[in-house]
Amino acid sequence: MLKYLLFLFLCISGIFYSQQTKETRIKDKESLYDIQDSVMIKTRDGAEISAMIVKKKEVSQPLPVIFQFTIYVRDKGGDLQSLKDAADKGYIGVIAYTRGKRFSTSEIYPYEFDANDTYDVIDWISKQKWNNGSIGMYGGSYNGFTQWAACKTLHPALKTIVPYVANRPGMGLPMENNIFINPNYEWAFYVGNNKYLDNEVGNDRQRFRKMMFKWWETGVAYNKMDSIDGQPNRSFQRWISHPEFDVYWQKMAPYKEDFKKINIPVLAFDGYYNDSQNSSLYYLKELDKYNPRNSSYLIIGPYSHYGTQAGGEKIVNGYKVDSLSLVDIKKITYEWFDFILKKGKKPQILKNKINYEVMGANEWRSAPSFESMHNEILQFYLSGQKRNDCYFLDPKLSDKNTYLSQTVNYADRENTTNDEYYPDPIEKDEINKSNGFVFMSDPLKKSMIINGSFLGALNIAINKKDVDLGITLYELTPEGKYFHLSYYIGRASYAKDITKRNLIKPEEKTSIQFSNTHFISKQIQKGSRIVVTINVNKNPFSQLNYGTGKEVSTETIKDASIPLVIKWYNDSYVKIPVLNE
Repeated sequence: MLKYLLFLFLCISGIFYSQQTKETRIKDKESLYDIQDSVMIKTRDGAEISAMIVKKKEVSQPLPVIFQFTIYVRDKGGDLQSLKDAADKGYIGVIAYTRGKRFSTSEIYPYEFDANDTYDVIDWISKQKWNNGSIGMYGGSYNGFTQWAACKTLHPALKTIVPYVANRPGMGLPMENNIFINPNYEWAFYVGNNKYLDNEVGNDRQRFRKMMFKWWETGVAYNKMDSIDGQPNRSFQRWISHPEFDVYWQKMAPYKEDFKKINIPVLAFDGYYNDSQNSSLYYLKELDKYNPRNSSYLIIGPYSHYGTQAGGEKIVNGYKVDSLSLVDIKKITYEWFDFILKKGKKPQILKNKINYEVMGANEWRSAPSFESMHNEILQFYLSGQKRNDCYFLDPKLSDKNTYLSQTVNYADRENTTNDEYYPDPIEKDEINKSNGFVFMSDPLKKSMIINGSFLGALNIAINKKDVDLGITLYELTPEGKYFHLSYYIGRASYAKDITKRNLIKPEEKTSIQFSNTHFISKQIQKGSRIVVTINVNKNPFSQLNYGTGKEVSTETIKDASIPLVIKWYNDSYVKIPVLNE
């Protein structure tokens, strides 16, 4: 018994000693850092920005700064750890929060002030004795947007940005091709209800689904959504009052000529299944357009919005990705910072400006530009030739003046259309063929890689002044699986110019040109078929355009007395960029 008690005492002592040692190690590690967690920075217009700074205590010389600017306040965990990571890698870590967040007493207005505020914070950092005059930024989603916002008026101390799945307000969210998308409604509460994050509201999926479906079922105006919810949504109302890509949106981030002034190197990350991909790639395409000699790089693969920021996920929307597509995004990010800010080696994965994983081939490839990724364009016409339960996707134009007619009753809430454009699951046994038209090609005679974004024209005539259109692109494999490749949803009246609405003349044939579709790289098998679905956007998950020509947010089910009649002309076409070898 005495031996047992002695043994027990030694064990307890060992555990106590182990815990003491562990606690000491933690304290020792904490003592390595100089943490300033309550820094307040004044902007030129008198607003307050709350910030945190972390540097190693033994550091005496000025260092480059790794800077994040975000609306997501997670200062008790991830934020502080990311700053320590920067310090561990030989930098000083700084994170600042959108005005109104954390300790800032200003009001919260997502997106609206970040372009000027990032400049002011960078200017403040550059004047601190611990900064050597070089600053790099990184981060995903909203944090990606703030990096581009910082480039609208580029501060000389900002030397590089590393945006992951960057948002572009007004383009991709809260509206895509001028159609407002419902999920952004609840996000406004999540980030705007308090100084931190309203997780209780953010996790209340039932509340917002109930609200969304009640709006759909009752047919009230879209701008009454928050009345149904029972809580005013200031951000939502501000957004929907700007259905055009007007000055309100343009001033938030670089626009047109602003890109000429962006002369710093950029490393961007994105995903084929990132639902805000249109936002992220917009920046790079505009940079190439206005500043062709820019030093920008892209890494893109089969990732979702979240997955891109994590370096990939093994399963995306039910699809098992190629093993080689998974990357260490944090490692690559700091290799890039070392390359730009410390004259280190360029990350090995950057073989050229566009670095992409080919789905189905399990390999990485690179190209000097988006345009050079393909060497052929497959063009197909949406013919009127019936084949079983679909129509022939014809490589030749044969039905110039014929059309397929569709009637859509907006008052009917039982039947929805365009409800499968979102890629979940990515691969499935069947697609919905009942709410639009489906076109299928002959089997492909050779394998190829679809590389890029498809485009085309939907030639239509309608009995109304406007319509929201959807088109989805699939590969039908020899095994009978439909693989979701890309999609487009957009408002016809903004197809020519997203900054100005041009209503359609009823009953007159009109060509709706589209190009802002989702980018992809996918190995297509020999024997596969290309499948295209077209339909009218009518479902509870976005605005409903009744076609009266009035502001869409004010239309109600009373405007649905006359069903939409749309003629889809058979000279409509799609163009698909492919790489043949």
